[in-house]
Amino acid sequence: MVFASLVFLCVFFSLHMLVYALAKDIETKNTVLILFSLVFYAWGEPFYIVILLLMAWADWFLSQHIQRHRGTPKAKAFLFLACAIDLGLLFFFKYGTFMARNFHDWFGLPKLVPQIALPIGISFYTFQLLSYLVDVYRGEVPAQPVFRRLLLYVCLFHQCIAGPIVRYKDISEQILARHVSTEDRRNGINRFVSGLAKKVLLANVCGEIAKMTVGDGLLENRAANLARLQSAPALAIWLGCFAYMLQIYLDFSAYSDMAIGMGQMVGFRYRENFDYPYLSRSVTEFWRRWHISLSSFFRDYVYIPLGGNRKGKPRQALNLFIVWLLTGMWHGADWNFILWGLYYFVFLAVEKFLLPGLGRLPAALGRLYTLTVVFFGWVLFYFRDFAQGWAALKGMFGLNGNPFTNFEATNQLLNHVFFLIVAVVACTPLVRGLYHRLCDSQRPGAVAAATVLEVVLPLAGLLFSVSHLVGSAYNAFLYTQF
Repeated sequence: MVFASLVFLCVFFSLHMLVYALAKDIETKNTVLILFSLVFYAWGEPFYIVILLLMAWADWFLSQHIQRHRGTPKAKAFLFLACAIDLGLLFFFKYGTFMARNFHDWFGLPKLVPQIALPIGISFYTFQLLSYLVDVYRGEVPAQPVFRRLLLYVCLFHQCIAGPIVRYKDISEQILARHVSTEDRRNGINRFVSGLAKKVLLANVCGEIAKMTVGDGLLENRAANLARLQSAPALAIWLGCFAYMLQIYLDFSAYSDMAIGMGQMVGFRYRENFDYPYLSRSVTEFWRRWHISLSSFFRDYVYIPLGGNRKGKPRQALNLFIVWLLTGMWHGADWNFILWGLYYFVFLAVEKFLLPGLGRLPAALGRLYTLTVVFFGWVLFYFRDFAQGWAALKGMFGLNGNPFTNFEATNQLLNHVFFLIVAVVACTPLVRGLYHRLCDSQRPGAVAAATVLEVVLPLAGLLFSVSHLVGSAYNAFLYTQF
């Protein structure tokens, strides 16, 4: 089940909010959230809920022993055991097929490559459990004595599928007591609807443009996709890759908007996960604004424990390398994701050690440099087959013997140019800034106009989104596959 579906909107979420509202006390409300979250997670693949439950119970049990023996070698041993269980299961399900496929290609073994399905959301809830365990070990939070409360934290359906990665210490008090005002509900609904509209009306269309022009970037049908890319006009390839660059931001930030909005409706305050990253003036700044919860996780639980920048530049460079290798691996079990992580390591290392002045470029130049790096990074991210990715890169510059454009490519651009302008604007704070300026205006009628817009825009966004979903194909969020 995905947020941007009629089943979720019209049945699951509506029923969830009704039952939640009827619950009288916080423990009953938490039970409602747990039950609906387990149904949500089990939808379509009920077996894998067992993995989530076992990991949650094992970490709850071991966290009690970590706290009991804190400050002794036993605490470290229990922490190591818990992390080994979590990372072992993550590695098996996420990288088992990848490792088997590569061994088969290199050594001919195994004879038959197993196809291990990836439990949805395992990357996210594994990292949430790891952050909880480490925080208990450090003494930053007490171990949760009641299993169902930790289970709520782990499986809460708002964000367990594609983030943001929520830390236990940020919501531990909210699990025990929450207050939801009318303004909270209104703001939560508005945030949810804006994310829904961003996903359905913008991200999905960008995805259709990308697939129409450069294929799906996957390993299936690689021969046909490669031949298509080798003959595609340069304009079509640029258009498709640019559409994907817009899609991945609009899609992922839309999920975060919807998760944050749903949390706010029931009293949970999740941290922001995006801060208009395409306005960044450096690659370093980009990663402070993109998927903030993941970047901060690797900073606090990998980079700093490895020594951070406290042990000299060579060690700092090694720490950066490890973080970005792991970042690439976290995003997917294919070589292109690993290279994508190392690609960013190179640029971040250059900015930190060789050319620190890049971060002080004039705004226009800094943004152009960053967008260029990010654009070609998304090309590497999109094409899991290296031959297709290389053909796309060459085709952008006419190095496949392909023309710059043809009638079809020009027509595709002209048909989508106004939509792409709207999508670009949606990647900036322009609309939000205009709305706040209207709210702050002292002109007569400005506040009334802002109030009307606050009601009309969410309603219009919901109606257009629902009408667009009627009869539409499956449109899962991109990051559920990572």
